[in-house]
Amino acid sequence: MQWNPHLTVATIVEKNGRFLLVKEQVADQIVINQPAGHVEPFENLIDAAKRETLEETGWHVEVTHFVGLYVYTANNGITYYRHCFAATPIQCNENASLDTGILEALWFTADELKSQPSHRSPLVLKCIEDYMNQQRFPLSLIYEHSEHR
Repeated sequence: MQWNPHLTVATIVEKNGRFLLVKEQVADQIVINQPAGHVEPFENLIDAAKRETLEETGWHVEVTHFVGLYVYTANNGITYYRHCFAATPIQCNENASLDTGILEALWFTADELKSQPSHRSPLVLKCIEDYMNQQRFPLSLIYEHSEHR
């Protein structure tokens, strides 16, 4: 068996006690997720978090903290390494075309998020809970060296 882990990023964007999330279609199910996605080749983690947030919500953000590294093995056998970041919303591009599968970007309180019937994974709520418990690390925790820059 060949092991093929997936390197992903997710962004927690809070504004006035509400969190920016996306409603997305995954196969035949509609789920709630943070703006999140795969890191592209030669892309650094922070740039990936900004890009995914913009592509999925239309929001430009400033990444401020690293919340944590979350490992999840889904029912399909794929292991996801989610690097979760906190970010401040800067500006929304109301005319942005959202990624395929994204139905809309929404703002939820933590209680509203908890009451949603389907999250993309258990990591959605876990990341928000950790953020709300002040789990935040400086971005300098991450060192990325690349010969391709």
